[in-house]
Amino acid sequence: MNKVLVEIFLPASNRSFDVYLPLESRLSEVLPVVSALITDLSGGTFKANNETILCDFETSIIFNINMTVSELGIQNGSKLMLI
Repeated sequence: MNKVLVEIFLPASNRSFDVYLPLESRLSEVLPVVSALITDLSGGTFKANNETILCDFETSIIFNINMTVSELGIQNGSKLMLI
């Protein structure tokens, strides 16, 4: 399985986390797992729910959850934001 290492910024705690994402998985599959992981890593500062979104850190464009990580152009070193 091919993966990319990305940095996910969490505004709720003003912290960033490095996370591996599988390139061929749809964001709808990745988002719940990443949300749960960040909830744990943030020590409860962030609470994931069904309105949680992942977007590009630089442009704030919200990613389409029906596309794969690869299709979204996410690559090693990409900076994302979880809100």
